[in-house]
Amino acid sequence: MSSLTTLARPYAKAAFELARAQGDLAGWDELLSASASVTRNEAMTQWLKSPHVDKDHVVQIMNEAAGGKMDKHFKGYLGVLAANDRLSLLPEVTALFRRLREDAEKRLRVRVVSAIPLEEDQAERMRAALTIRFEREIELDNEIDTSMLGGAVVYAGDQVIDGSLKGRLENLQSSLA
Repeated sequence: MSSLTTLARPYAKAAFELARAQGDLAGWDELLSASASVTRNEAMTQWLKSPHVDKDHVVQIMNEAAGGKMDKHFKGYLGVLAANDRLSLLPEVTALFRRLREDAEKRLRVRVVSAIPLEEDQAERMRAALTIRFEREIELDNEIDTSMLGGAVVYAGDQVIDGSLKGRLENLQSSLA
């Protein structure tokens, strides 16, 4: 587990609890994403490292980047991050927040890597099977890897389902050995 994830986890949980209390998970997701994009800018990253930066000014800049949509609760949340010099964690906080949100909304983003694009009926059958297996609404992303011989590899949360031809051949080889 990376140290960034360890540092970001309590901030993501706090954001999630605040957003859930307000009944606005989608809104907080959007604001976190906008704030994280500001911190990904190299010039902004360097500026944030300066000990002379006014933390209230940083929050104001992030609010402007989000189109002025931040309420007092979100500004307060960013203020806590700024006061603790943790604004650089916002990309990781955003990713962890999204996982918490998906879990609360019983959704799961699944990445399917295949040699060729999935046809619509294949994608629907896979989505239906994964919905049953994970008991979640599935958001399916298909990624093409032309180096694959055939089949597909499914990445669902922290699980990997290797249905690739290469994976099957490796399984056959190990069972024969």
